Amino acid sequence: MGLMSETVVQTVIPAAAAVGIMFALLQWFLVSKVSVSGGSREKENLMGDEEEDADDDAVVLKCAEIQSAISVGATSFLFTEYKYLGIFTVVFGAIIFLFLGSVKGFSTESEPCTYSKDILCKPALANAAFSTIAFLLGAVTSVLSGFLGMKIATFANARTTLEARKGVGRAFITAFRSGAVMGFLLAANGLLVLYISINVFRLYYGDDWEGLYESITGYGLGGSSMALFGRVGGGIYTKAADVGADLVGKVERNIPEDDPRNPAVIADNVGDNVGDIAGMGSDLFGSYAESSCAALFVASISSFGISHDFAGMSYPLIISSMGIVVCLITTLFATDFFEIKTVKEIEPSLKRQLLISTILMTIGIAIVSFVALPSQFTLFNFGSEKIVKNWHLFFCVSIGLWAGLAIGYSTEYYTSNAYSPVQDVADSCRTGAATNVIFGLALGYKSVIVPIFAIAVAIFVSFSLAAMYGIAVAALGMLSTIATGLAIDAYGPISDNAGGIAEMAGMSHRIRERTDALDAAGNTTAAIGKGFAIGSAALVSLALFGAFVSRAGLKSVDALTPKVFIGLIVGAMLPYWFSAMTMKSVGSAALKMVEEVRRQFNTIPGLMEGRTKPDYATCVKISTDASLKEMIPPGALVILTPLIIGTFFGVETLAGVLAGSLVSGVQVAISASNTGGAWDNAKKYIEAGASEHARSLGPKGSDPHKAAVIGDTIGDPLKDTSGPSLNILIKLMAVESLVFAPFFATHGGLLFKWL
Repeated sequence: MGLMSETVVQTVIPAAAAVGIMFALLQWFLVSKVSVSGGSREKENLMGDEEEDADDDAVVLKCAEIQSAISVGATSFLFTEYKYLGIFTVVFGAIIFLFLGSVKGFSTESEPCTYSKDILCKPALANAAFSTIAFLLGAVTSVLSGFLGMKIATFANARTTLEARKGVGRAFITAFRSGAVMGFLLAANGLLVLYISINVFRLYYGDDWEGLYESITGYGLGGSSMALFGRVGGGIYTKAADVGADLVGKVERNIPEDDPRNPAVIADNVGDNVGDIAGMGSDLFGSYAESSCAALFVASISSFGISHDFAGMSYPLIISSMGIVVCLITTLFATDFFEIKTVKEIEPSLKRQLLISTILMTIGIAIVSFVALPSQFTLFNFGSEKIVKNWHLFFCVSIGLWAGLAIGYSTEYYTSNAYSPVQDVADSCRTGAATNVIFGLALGYKSVIVPIFAIAVAIFVSFSLAAMYGIAVAALGMLSTIATGLAIDAYGPISDNAGGIAEMAGMSHRIRERTDALDAAGNTTAAIGKGFAIGSAALVSLALFGAFVSRAGLKSVDALTPKVFIGLIVGAMLPYWFSAMTMKSVGSAALKMVEEVRRQFNTIPGLMEGRTKPDYATCVKISTDASLKEMIPPGALVILTPLIIGTFFGVETLAGVLAGSLVSGVQVAISASNTGGAWDNAKKYIEAGASEHARSLGPKGSDPHKAAVIGDTIGDPLKDTSGPSLNILIKLMAVESLVFAPFFATHGGLLFKWL
């Protein structure tokens, strides 16, 4: 046994979750102190450097009005989306119950365990019931993560704008704190619900830990299936509006981004909240839930589970608890220890967050590994036992953590306009949109190299040290600093919205420059966030794949057998099919949006002169309807593939499909995200005109700038719809196969049985 008793573990985990929630509420309270109602108190707070904004109250009121429009739009969209998801959850929950219940013909008799045949375990029917409950819990937590994130973001966007009047540092802290609220709530909620579920399920399962942790895998499935629809639906929503607004507004009408005359502008800002915030929240929660579930499942069939060592068993949860504490300290570095004075300090400060959290977390992992784990134990390794020492696991988790940092930094290099790759893309705009597109695509493909090597090293080291469990905890290591990762990530859309509000409220050019600087840094951090999500998805899926292979009773997967090879090649095709669906959805929704925006400009008298208001509601409706209708086919593709292949072709072919989709999905996802991010920042680089080179390409409205806008518009669906949704495709298919593995192992492969 390790040094920690079960009682200590049972206190530490909920305590860490409680600390996370308290800290999130504290940050929220600090953000709420920025007043969004006008009044004399604001006047005194304005620092000396702001002499303009004489009609100050009018500006504040205008900000509040825009904020409420965005909030109402986002809330109503999410409620509509959740109505559809509610129906899906009930139906899919029933499918889980029926499929898993039928494994032993719905019998309520105890039966020999899958791995230790000499002990009796709870019936398969119990596994069916509890997997369904875990699935529902995961789904609810995932939806809640996204919804709370959206609420906080729409609460903070106007406050960031108003703080920008007092200086860039104040605005940065407001946006960052709000991101932290989301990060900590999500990390703490995910941990707490998982912890409570395990303890409640134990009341029934008692000593049958194998059955207990197998049914807990439903939690990951629930989290990711909601994330899939949230990501795809939100991504289609935000990009239809964005592409429509940009093409007509910037390219045809030559009006600035977020100009209040543009009918699609509210829909565009709502989209940032439902896609980048709610979607991202659900997505990272899904990764977190699955890596925990994969690690717990593999541990339950190892010596931890067999000898009922609760502290060793809860190692993944204790790592996450340590992560919350580490991220709390890291956050203080950005908000309290260092003050940001100039625009140049924004990006370094966000990068420092990644580095500080990684260094502190490495120390944290060392402490947890030596306190919670026995000095030596055995881990399940496809039918054999592998002897592992506690420092092996320290290396597994750390290598995942540092691989995450490597992916983050490499992403930053390829998407930030401070470095040559993006500047080269911007430079290629001289000769028009075509060269811009060629350079951007090349950059995306090239940006895959470093992350893949980082993932490969992490896989090799962790698998060599601790078999499949090593990979699962490496994924957890990458996600252990999730609270900081999400804070950095949510910061992006909040700043983006703040800039939009500043433009719509007609604030001065100087304030718009500050919010633009916050937003450009936010673009890069969003790309870093996506890098993390994709990297962790690759490791999580591999761990789930290993768990699936062991649960389905396969000793090994041989790529030379035709059954497996056809699976590989079909699996590798799926990310392309999926991307085609999501890209086309964005394209067709954007087409409707462009037509509507053009119609309003052409038929509403006085719109271009700013005498009348555009009809924002119609544009919001176009985005909403399109995204709800279009999220169903890609979602169905991902959800149905494992069911159909497992049932008709059996577990070997399904293993091939999972491996194929993992290998090709990671490449497509990284290149799509980084290409889009680079095009976006190349456009911002030209607009900001901060260097001699950038000024030679500008100003806004010049030919190179128009070419950059076209690149940015092509990149939108790549970076915000297809790319980020692909990591969910990889994870979701793997976790779904794991949950349904008992069914596939018993009844699967119908076609090959008939042949």
